[in-house]
Amino acid sequence: MFWSAPVSWTPHDEAELIAGWRLWLELGDRLWPSAAWDGTAADVVKPLRELVAACDEIETGYRKAVEEPSDEFIRIIQFLVWTVSTVIELWADDEVPLDAERIALLHADLAGFAEQAERVLAVLAVSGGWTGLAAEHRRTDR
Repeated sequence: MFWSAPVSWTPHDEAELIAGWRLWLELGDRLWPSAAWDGTAADVVKPLRELVAACDEIETGYRKAVEEPSDEFIRIIQFLVWTVSTVIELWADDEVPLDAERIALLHADLAGFAEQAERVLAVLAVSGGWTGLAAEHRRTDR
C-alpha cells in the first residue's frame, strides 16, 4: 500500500479545525533535534516518538468530539504516524555516538520525513487559514 502526503483538507466542523490546529502546532515544533541533542540517533527520535503520542492524543480527542470523524483528517494523522514510524524503527535503539557516515544516513531519513511533514504543514495551514502564521512560525531571522 502506497501512502502519499495529503494534497488538500477541508475542516468539516470546529472540532476538526481545532484538531488540525493542534496537529499543525505539534508537527511544526518537532522536525529536528533540539540543542540538547546528545549525539546519538536514539536521542534524535525522542521528539518523533512524542509526535506519535501527540498524534494519537489528537486523533483520540477528535474522534470523541464528533459523531462521524472525517476520513480525510484521520488519513492525515495516520499518514504522519506511518511516515515517521520508519525513522523511529530504524534509529530508536541506536545509542552509539554517530560517525560522519551514520550522520549522513540519519539526516537523509530525517529529511525524507521532514519533506512529507512540510507538505502536511502546508495543507493544514492553507486549509485552516493559518498561512500567515505559518510564514511567521518558519522565520529564521528571529
